[in-house]
Amino acid sequence: MADGANRREWTVTGMDCASCTAKITRAVERLPGVSDVRVALMAERLTAHLAPGTTDPAKIEDTVRRLGFGIAPAPQTVTQTAPQEKPAMLPADAPAKKEHNHGGDHDHEHEHGDAPSPPAASLPPDPADPDRRWYRTAKGRLVILTAALLAVAWAVELLAGPGLGYWAFLLACLIGVAPVAKRALAALRTGQPFTIESLMTIAVLGALLIGAVEEAAVVVFLFAVGEVLEGVAADRARSGIRALAALVPKVALLETPSGLREVEAGTLTIGQIVLVRPGDRIPADGEIIEGTSGIDESPVTGESVPRTKGPKEQVFAGTINVEAALRLRVTQAASDNTIARIVRLVEEAEEARAPTERFIDRFSRWYMPLIVGIAALVMVLPPLLAGADWSTWVYRGLAILLIGCPCALVISVPASIASALSAGARRGLLMKGGAVIEAAATLSHAAFDKTGTLTRGAPVVTDVVPAPGVSEEDLLTVAAGVESGSSHPLAQAILARAGASGLVPRPSAEARAIPGKGAVARVDGVETWVSSPRYAAEMTGVADPGRATALEAEGKTVVAVFRSGQPLGLLALRDEPRPDAAEGMRQLRALGIDATMLTGDNPRTAAAIAGELGMDFRAEMLPEDKLAAIREMQAAGGVMMIGDGINDAPALKQAGVGVAMGSGTDVALETADAAILRDRVADVAAMVRLARGAMRNIHQNIALALGLKAVFLVTSTLGITGLWLAILADTGATVLVTLNALRLLRFNPER
Repeated sequence: MADGANRREWTVTGMDCASCTAKITRAVERLPGVSDVRVALMAERLTAHLAPGTTDPAKIEDTVRRLGFGIAPAPQTVTQTAPQEKPAMLPADAPAKKEHNHGGDHDHEHEHGDAPSPPAASLPPDPADPDRRWYRTAKGRLVILTAALLAVAWAVELLAGPGLGYWAFLLACLIGVAPVAKRALAALRTGQPFTIESLMTIAVLGALLIGAVEEAAVVVFLFAVGEVLEGVAADRARSGIRALAALVPKVALLETPSGLREVEAGTLTIGQIVLVRPGDRIPADGEIIEGTSGIDESPVTGESVPRTKGPKEQVFAGTINVEAALRLRVTQAASDNTIARIVRLVEEAEEARAPTERFIDRFSRWYMPLIVGIAALVMVLPPLLAGADWSTWVYRGLAILLIGCPCALVISVPASIASALSAGARRGLLMKGGAVIEAAATLSHAAFDKTGTLTRGAPVVTDVVPAPGVSEEDLLTVAAGVESGSSHPLAQAILARAGASGLVPRPSAEARAIPGKGAVARVDGVETWVSSPRYAAEMTGVADPGRATALEAEGKTVVAVFRSGQPLGLLALRDEPRPDAAEGMRQLRALGIDATMLTGDNPRTAAAIAGELGMDFRAEMLPEDKLAAIREMQAAGGVMMIGDGINDAPALKQAGVGVAMGSGTDVALETADAAILRDRVADVAAMVRLARGAMRNIHQNIALALGLKAVFLVTSTLGITGLWLAILADTGATVLVTLNALRLLRFNPER
């Protein structure tokens, strides 16, 4: 089925647990011409493919509404050809703002009607929106109504006696259960007889038949309260995604021929120039074209220390300009900026379900019919076989029906996964779904690319060894003079070292490269070379092979600086390990994970870097060699491959978990199974700790859900607990499981 016009998307509200998504999925996929139905609980999104000329989209919306959920077409991102300008409100030299716009006043999609939405992504409704407060929802109104009816019924019974009180409770029960029964009937029409609504309706009607009217009314009220609590808990779980989306400011200062104009940030297009004042959030991904300032990237990467950035460097939407005014050129549309991509990634991660979650889903499909069968046997066998009282055993069977709802069990996995994904995203750790989390939690080996992953990806001067009678300053200024104007990485490293030392390159002329050997230029009127030590020895007849060999044994590239017959000294350069690489390896070892470096570099350099970091290595590896190495490691257990997302693509795909390093780039967000935005090697261990914490939380939730059900299944069968405790236990289990999952939002994987 082709995408495009045949693919439709809606925002669905009122979903509290995974059973809600299953109910919608099964109902919609039964409609003619509808395929590839996907319902995301945390993103509150329904997508499906529609065959032309079959089911009308309005029919899908009607089906979802009949099930008791709100639905509206998802807002679409509109490409603007020109910004919607407003009169200039703030001059360029206005004082810095003391309060940042966190996007709290965004308009959002509502349950009953359309409203504008941020272009960055299709987001769940804002909890700050009055229509989203519990007492304004349909389920919230049902709680208030049933509470009022119960109060009136008790008052009638107290003032008018049990006779009239019976009818008051009956009326309260019927009014309260009516919307639940309506949803049960709608689900039954879509081929779903075993839903919590149907079990609830059967239990309440059965209680009425045996005369337990007051208890039936209480059960209806507790059920309504439970649904509201589940909704509040689910909404809390979605708050992490909303918090990410709210980072992008709503307005931007756009440069136009007539001056600065305040425009909506969502209308910015690639190539436009915006001004960002000190204290402002950056409105779009862009490149600095003027100004140097500290950028607080903690909203995107979790890095608490601001990074100083200047012209030609990239900045991300949602980060904060700390020090000085900046002019930026927009490089990504609002719908594709870093924050929008992170939000999309977290939302879409629901589709990559963990094996445990898939098992629980399959388990729940036969679990509910089994519970219904057990309840039926409890109702009929004791009276038929032992002559027991029918009312007593029907009552106990009805309690078992209420205990049997699998909501707590079904929500136990996705609630933990959603919380873990959100907690990771706030710290620059992105994982594409529950399957990745479960795989990362069982790793036994981590394989690292070297260049750009364990190392910075660019050489730096590590040693300056002047010849006798030559100062370090003279050696550096002469070498920088030869390399002036060269774009070679080694030349750039020499120039950077001179600049960091406050030295100015000597004036040079007639510079040229000597292919495979080095470079030569006339410095201070004298021909001067920067070349390999071997070429220098040939040209000068003077060599210090011992010193050069010792430096090369440390994995460094050595260049000699000399003039005709006169050596000036040696410079050693190396692509140095990242500052936290050794600590990252130590943390992995503490987690019981072996680490190996896979590099295309020579064995000598690989050995030096690996020895410094305390890890194994394999050198001179082509992409296919890395792929074979990953397969070999997988024979001994789970493997995580960490690379740059481009050259290591085959190995990243082969590994159980492929992790891309790179500060918010398209490659880092889209190539691998996971991404580390802060370029910190120690974050690999943090990702493993987060995954293991999530799996512990999932196991706790499953034990909690099944344990409570087992206890109350026994007590209900023995007559120790009744209907209202049964529904309270079911609702309580769901709320407890969700609250336990929410603890992951505060989980700190760096500890």
